[in-house]
Amino acid sequence: MKRQAKDINERSPWQEMTPGGEIYEGGTSKDYDTGEWRTHRPVWDPEICKQCLLCAPFCPDSSIPVKDKRRVDFDLMHCKGCGICAAVCPFGAIKMEQEVRG
Repeated sequence: MKRQAKDINERSPWQEMTPGGEIYEGGTSKDYDTGEWRTHRPVWDPEICKQCLLCAPFCPDSSIPVKDKRRVDFDLMHCKGCGICAAVCPFGAIKMEQEVRG
């Protein structure tokens, strides 16, 4: 059951919180094209990637698609460039680069 906040001071009861305050799914990023907010862009190197899939569940925007148990390139229309994926990749297959807009 979803509740709507009545005002800015409303607090969620502890019973409604997940263990450790973890977030189990992307928020509303799939509903809106938010990729233009990025200042840095993740660049994935499939030659280095070992398909361990550690990056996908850490992405707060669900911007790392997995098809047939393999990750594919980023969904840049929803990626905000936070860099969490690059930080958790144990093989260095994801690098963050400055976003260049033309």
